[in-house]
Amino acid sequence: MTDTAVYAAGGVVWRWVDGKVKVLLIHRTKYRDLTLPKGKVEPGEMLAETAVREIREETGIAVRLGPPVGVSKYRMPSKKQKIVHYWAAEATNLAIRMSTFVPNKEIAALEWMGLKKARKSLSYPVDIEILDEFVRLVDEHAIDTFPLIALRHAKALSREDWDGEDAARPLSSRGKKQAHAIVGPLIAFGARRIVSSDAQRCLRTVAPLSGAISKRIDRSRALSQDAWEQGEADVRAVVGERVRARKAVVLCSHGPVLPDLLSEMALATGTLRGSYLGSASALETGAFSVVHLPRTNPGAGIVAIETHMPKV
Repeated sequence: MTDTAVYAAGGVVWRWVDGKVKVLLIHRTKYRDLTLPKGKVEPGEMLAETAVREIREETGIAVRLGPPVGVSKYRMPSKKQKIVHYWAAEATNLAIRMSTFVPNKEIAALEWMGLKKARKSLSYPVDIEILDEFVRLVDEHAIDTFPLIALRHAKALSREDWDGEDAARPLSSRGKKQAHAIVGPLIAFGARRIVSSDAQRCLRTVAPLSGAISKRIDRSRALSQDAWEQGEADVRAVVGERVRARKAVVLCSHGPVLPDLLSEMALATGTLRGSYLGSASALETGAFSVVHLPRTNPGAGIVAIETHMPKV
């Protein structure tokens, strides 16, 4: 991010109606326009949690994020550039029934539309470009997805500053802040299951998430650096089980193990391996890569990969 730009995030909120995809547009009171829900990043937020928060604030609907559908850039009246990141965001029937939306001074109304009508109705070309990317995913049967999230543990104490066993090395003060900072973004992608290396620096990284979603941490030596260094890591078995489950999961591991983890995700889904896997696995401490897979047929290959890093 740059200091001179204004960053925002939002989504193409969608649902199934009689076997067809409908998307949600908002009628803004002040501007008298039709647009996609979005809003500015608040201090300390990561983009994914901004998208979920803004969608809920503007529509009353709680969503989880699917694959990214593009970034729009345009000049504001102040001459500053505004950069908006968008995701596909499914609205379940339950979430819609529980919506708290009422017309207000910012949003006059919400309207569900078919894809063709929405394209004709949107007020701005930048929104149409985002919708076109979403439609491409619809045509490829790639909007109903689940994520495998590869997370590198947060910053730990250095080996020089720790006298005990390496597996017991705790998080540093910065690492503890990182562990809390990633909770919101991981929840934004629907994380409901946690599998972690049994090293303390990994377990402590996902402990705040575990508390936030009230789910236990499944410890797995197969994801540990010790097992990897001894040639005993079974990353393939872990990845295969999670692909078959077809549910959102966070897999917390170590820098040296991550290339194997991403490679096995590609292999398990029939995706051609390439340099993009290297980028997705070269994570800083506390960062994570979200691998989006089609729920109905994971073997069709990876839909998208995106990487996120906490700002601490």
